[in-house]
This record gives sequence, C-alpha cells and structure tokens, in this order.
Amino acid sequence: MRDGYIEKSYAPEQEDMEKIRRFTRKDFSEEELYVFGLILCSNDIDRDFEKFSVSALEGLAKMFIGKTGIRDHSMRSSDQTARIFDAWVEAVPGKKTADGEALFVLRAKAYMVRNDENASLITDIDAGIKKEVSVSCSMASCVCSICGESKKSGKCNHINGREYNGKICCGVLSEPADAYEWSFVAVPAQRDAGITKSFDAAKKEVNMDEIKKSLKNANGETLLTGAQARKLYDYIEEKEALAGLGEEYKKALVKELVTLCAKSIPSMDLKVFGGVAEVMTVKELQSFKAAFEKQQAAENMPSPQLSRAQKKAKNDLNEFKI
Repeated sequence: MRDGYIEKSYAPEQEDMEKIRRFTRKDFSEEELYVFGLILCSNDIDRDFEKFSVSALEGLAKMFIGKTGIRDHSMRSSDQTARIFDAWVEAVPGKKTADGEALFVLRAKAYMVRNDENASLITDIDAGIKKEVSVSCSMASCVCSICGESKKSGKCNHINGREYNGKICCGVLSEPADAYEWSFVAVPAQRDAGITKSFDAAKKEVNMDEIKKSLKNANGETLLTGAQARKLYDYIEEKEALAGLGEEYKKALVKELVTLCAKSIPSMDLKVFGGVAEVMTVKELQSFKAAFEKQQAAENMPSPQLSRAQKKAKNDLNEFKI
C-alpha cells in the first residue's frame, strides 16, 4: 500500500487525553479537540514496487509519535494541522500482501484543535473527502526481494516490478533512520503524492558515493537528511571551486599556446588559431604546447664549435685561390 488513509474520528478516552497532554502546553477538554484514527502505511508493495518490512513498521511506529500532520507535504508551519500521539503495528486477519505475505499495517491516532481554521478540514474528514494520507521517512536499507542484495550496491540486476519464478521483485525497506512528517494528500489529483523516502546510512559516515547512488536510483521524490544535504552542498562547492581553477588554467594555457604559435608559425592568423585553441580540451592544448616547445628547442639548439672552426678554416683558404 503506497498511501495510508484516515479511518474515522472518535471520542477520546482518558488514556488518549493523557497521551495528548504530553504534546500540549495547556490542558484541553475533549470537546476542544478532534481525535481520529488513521493507517499510515503497511508492508504491502507500493507503486514504486517497494515495501516496508514488518520490523521497519515497528521502528516507524515509535518514530511517528509526536510527528506533525501537514497538507500536501508542504514545509510551511502554517500548513501544520494535526499531530500523532500514538502509533502501533497491527496484523490484518485474512489479508495478504501482493507478494503473499501476511498484511501488517501501521496504525496511529492523531488530534487537532477544533477552531475556525480547522473547521473545513474537519468537515472534509468527516465527509470522507479528505481521506488519503502519506508519510515521509528515511530508511537506511533497501534490499532486493529476490536476491537479498542492497539496491544501492550495484550488485543486484533484478528489476523492480518484474516477476522471477513467479515472485514479484521489489525493494524491501528496513532500518528506519527517521520519520519526518505525514500529510493529507489528494492522491487522484496528485499523481506523485505518496510515500517519500530517502536512503540514509544511519549510524554510518555520510558517503558521497552512496548519496549519488541514491539519487541515481530514485524512482520518485527523494529526501535527504541534514547530514546528507550538507555533504552534497560541500561536494558541489568543492567541484565549483575546482572548476573555476580549471577555467583559469585553461585560459592561461590558450594564451601561452597562441604566443608559441606566433613564434613557430609567423604566417598563422593568430585570431583564427586563438578561436580554435579556445574550443580545445586541456589535454589537446597541452599536446600542442609540447609540440611547439619541442620544435622551438630544436631550432634554437646551438651548433657544435668544431663545425664552426671547420667552416672558418675552409674560408681562410680563399686568399690563396687564383
């Protein structure tokens, strides 16, 4: 199941109110709050042909407690509408996933304040209009359901969505690193709305190669952790600095090559040659520079003293000729 959904609202019990008070700064009465249940996600195969392991759902259940509910994965604080105060994993009797496993769902309870700003949303939820939700989280592991190899290692040749010996290939997500938020979405209107995932090497050093593989293999929206984003930013900054130095070096190389050309081939149109040099690669420029320098070195090589002496001795005999 790619997306979750809201089940129904209900009157909170005393135990629910005690859990809610862990997140509020004042005591609200039951009448002041709107409480509802929802299913966030499951271990079924989603539209990206990925699925959560049951252990991943159990880890996410702990992480989603306290996480805020927003609209369409918007990061604006004004779009925060609800908050989860309880979550747990539950088996669904008699139901199977697309790959034949017992179906487990991640259930949660959430609350929002009954006020003018939330009135229309509450009405839409009760009317079944606002029903779909999706979650945003970070997973440290994604392995192939066929061979068990990591989808980030490059060793797996199986393609998600294809069948191998009657078994659907999918990426099995496990080792949750973080849960970011959950969102009210209109799935029919927003084709790409759904579970957004990032692959974070939890408890490991942030590796640029892993980040590049994650971005390359991403099928949909991909989130980066703060550490990954900083690593990627530093990487881009470093490459931009090196690129700037490379441009300066190439300009100096072109200028030097034009000067050498003027000395070696005086008849050459330097403007034309300069235009050609500017489109050369650095390797080509270095090759031409080496050739010009070799030619000039040969032309400027001094003649042996013996040859000059012989030439002078030969010329001295001219005075004896009749």
